[in-house]
Amino acid sequence: MFEQAFKNIDDVLWKEAGCASELDYAEQTSWLLFLKYLDNLEQDKAMEAALEGKKYTYILDAPYRWESWAAPKAPSTGSGQAGKLDHNKAMTGDDLRDFVDRKLFPYLHGFKQKASGPNTIEYKIGQIFGEIKNKIHSGYNLREIIDHVDELRFRSQAEKHELSHLYEAKIKNMGNAGRNGGEYYTPRPLIRAMVQVVAPKIGDRIYDGACGSAGFLCEAFDYLKAKPGLTTSDIKTLQTRTFYGKEKKSLAYCLAIMNMILHGIEAPNIIHTNTLAENISDIQDKDRYDVVLANPPFGGKERKEVQQNFPIRTGETAFLFLQHFIKSLKAGGRGAVVIKNTFLSNTDNASVSLRKALLESCNLHTVLDMPSGTFQGAGVKTVVLFFEKGAPTRKVWYYQLDPGRNMGKTNALNDADLAEFIELQKTFADSPQSWSVDVGSLSSAEADLSVKNPNGGEAIAHRSPQAIMDEIAALDAVSSEILGKIRALL
Repeated sequence: MFEQAFKNIDDVLWKEAGCASELDYAEQTSWLLFLKYLDNLEQDKAMEAALEGKKYTYILDAPYRWESWAAPKAPSTGSGQAGKLDHNKAMTGDDLRDFVDRKLFPYLHGFKQKASGPNTIEYKIGQIFGEIKNKIHSGYNLREIIDHVDELRFRSQAEKHELSHLYEAKIKNMGNAGRNGGEYYTPRPLIRAMVQVVAPKIGDRIYDGACGSAGFLCEAFDYLKAKPGLTTSDIKTLQTRTFYGKEKKSLAYCLAIMNMILHGIEAPNIIHTNTLAENISDIQDKDRYDVVLANPPFGGKERKEVQQNFPIRTGETAFLFLQHFIKSLKAGGRGAVVIKNTFLSNTDNASVSLRKALLESCNLHTVLDMPSGTFQGAGVKTVVLFFEKGAPTRKVWYYQLDPGRNMGKTNALNDADLAEFIELQKTFADSPQSWSVDVGSLSSAEADLSVKNPNGGEAIAHRSPQAIMDEIAALDAVSSEILGKIRALL
């Protein structure tokens, strides 16, 4: 039922002139889902309070609650319409659009000023509705979408689980829609493998300073929630003192909030900010984390004033993030970070200095080399760096992932592809795909980490002609798909 409701929503959004892409679909679905979720949450809390003989104070004033403006229900009159949409009260057309644009959104945005702190649900409401704009310009389309959203329920864990999977699929489709796909969507099998290697524990503070749609935080939550024997205190710790994220872009911030809510975290600790605008020399012990999991954006060019916040100055966004992550870890803290594989061998001053800083301040124990095509539409070959802060690197274990097929949209990465890596990594075992290298044997001048597989594979950080051809073919396929959609609209 939920899957059909999501499809119906997309079908209506496709007709809406203000929504031109999967990014718009995800954004517009998100704010409506959020308000429907909030209504269900408030009703549940009001019911719990009534059972305890207490009075519940609603977050939203009556005119702005879902049941008032979006889906007023017919009263019990013996007509058989009880609980169904009251068409006499339900707004539509221009009345509905004007209410949303002129009253609802300004009212919700005002919560940011009224909230007691940034980690409250009130603050999240104000932040989201200050960033998102209603792009559904037809009040009749909006009425139809609201009716579909109203079919969804967030009450049981099974319902939330199904909705979270559907929402993840929507984020994945959005990521696949363009060449910036990796910005919004990191393949979940890769995230799950990173989480398993880092092995977070209850009580750890887990951080992603470039959290995108919060895939890393959601998967880490699922991993910890599945631990046997969790106490009430453990669950409270997971809800309030475990997951922390920062995100610069408005759409990704809103996706992150909604994604974490659907996974079961009521008031996510996600801050809308430019992480790199913070001077890392200001990071104190109280600000540090036990675990960092991230896929920071790469290829960006940061301004000179942003670069001033870092000891190793560079325009490459990912290199600045890596410095931030190292500084943000506690002594003994564990990190797993996706980065372009050329980081291992670039000879520019910033790359060399950053590799040396990483090797000297952290134990870079594992490098996972990912195949081309891992990130749909992103066109970048990557590695994952696994490290522990506090002791220098003596030996690096490399694993060169080879799924035995060309990766792409129809041959996406799966959990089975990474099973051997996870198993061998526990003991740093040698295999045809894995080997260890003493840091002392590497070039000390450039700290070059690009190492040829001694078992006959290609060198990490250098791409084969076939890999380059595969990437060109993948990009051509993406371009053809986009052109096909444009022709269909003409």
